[in-house]
Amino acid sequence: MNDYKTILITEDDAELANTLGRSFMRHGYETRITNNFKEAVASLKKFHPRYAVVDLKIPGESGLELIRHLHQFDPTIKIVMLTGYASITTTIEAIKAGACYYLAKPANVDMIISAFAGKINQPENKKTSLKNLEWEHIHQVLTDVGFNTSKAARALGMHRRTLARKLEKKHFS
Repeated sequence: MNDYKTILITEDDAELANTLGRSFMRHGYETRITNNFKEAVASLKKFHPRYAVVDLKIPGESGLELIRHLHQFDPTIKIVMLTGYASITTTIEAIKAGACYYLAKPANVDMIISAFAGKINQPENKKTSLKNLEWEHIHQVLTDVGFNTSKAARALGMHRRTLARKLEKKHFS
């Protein structure tokens, strides 16, 4: 086993996980795919990844907890968090937990490999829209309540279904 190019991918979207896995294998990585926190932790008994790609929203504990666990397991693991719920708050939390980079979906393998190397180009700063500010505030509250949407809705003073609809929308502007 080439220990230098081993990667753990934890993603609850099986199609995306398999696509990333095949792409990393084509780049010469030995790959393990897990779909939730429990599987990822169990895989560490037999597999020592040098790299990890972790989705923020996974079944069980959050991706942030998995990052903390991976970082405790081996502080040298390079971890990139992938998510469709990008916000400044969760970015900061991921970096504090031990991630080396945070990418919004969709991200391809070349972007992830560049992030591992610290060579990814940052997009030019755009003005922050009201929608983005609301999105970041919602994600700050979600982070504060452990991603419990009912608690977050109460804290935000909105109905749980309203919050769920807002979370389902794609906010990439």
